[in-house]
Amino acid sequence: MLDYSALSALSAVVREGSFERAARALNVTPSAISQRIRLLEDRIGCALVVREQPCRATEIGRRLCQHVDRVRLLEQDLEGAVPALAPEGIARVPLPVAVNADSLATWFAPAVAAFASAAPVLMEIAVDDQDHTAGWLRSGAVLAAVTGSSRAPAGCNSRPLGSMRYLPAASPEFMARHFADGVGAGSLGRAPSLVFNAKDELQAQWAQRLCHRHVELPRHILPSTQAFVTATLAGMGWGLHPQALIAPHLKDGSLVELVRKTPLDVPLHWQHARAASALLDGLTKQLVAAARRALLPT
Repeated sequence: MLDYSALSALSAVVREGSFERAARALNVTPSAISQRIRLLEDRIGCALVVREQPCRATEIGRRLCQHVDRVRLLEQDLEGAVPALAPEGIARVPLPVAVNADSLATWFAPAVAAFASAAPVLMEIAVDDQDHTAGWLRSGAVLAAVTGSSRAPAGCNSRPLGSMRYLPAASPEFMARHFADGVGAGSLGRAPSLVFNAKDELQAQWAQRLCHRHVELPRHILPSTQAFVTATLAGMGWGLHPQALIAPHLKDGSLVELVRKTPLDVPLHWQHARAASALLDGLTKQLVAAARRALLPT
């Protein structure tokens, strides 16, 4: 049998980032945390924690943390059915998920907030590009993710959410300065674009679709959906924006589309571990319903 006090110590170190903070969270001494993890590593035969600042789990350590997360969800379901098991009330449990920034800034945050306000959970939200959030789920770092892939990792289910529509936009002044002679491969290769991070390929995908060939885009890196809009309004560059987020700016003319009627629709999927948990099922229902209201049908 696994030593769940040791597994809880491992999970706390990874979640809190240090042995000292994990000890405070579990109300034990740092030496007790260290001993529990050392015994667990001796039993399994490999390192489970990379002792850096902050501490992080090894691949096997992440798998064990995911197992602990699943067990906590199952235990909470049981406590809900048998209140005598939790005489002081049901404790909140961590529920780690990954999501792309644009979903978080639009439809996802209100839905997860409504769920968390009524459910005994502590949400742990990781943000990454939609083409890479599945990697968080595959590694065991999270129990569920909004992804751009329909193929779920082993041991997980996948459900389509709908498509997020993106529009290429810039300020009128930026358009006059960089695209006075039209939008094409030449002008796109000179005008600064905006990307969320080095993984963000949306602008390049749109440009390739428009020009029918790859265009090397000069780019500013700006890892914030809200800052993306602010920077575009200020004329820093052009970029792909969720339609719902910039609709008011298109209406009042503070932003204009680079080329009208050239949207880029990105299908999104909800993938989650196959844990028989009422909490995870509840979160899934809440998010699927919100996505159906906010996204385009696929």
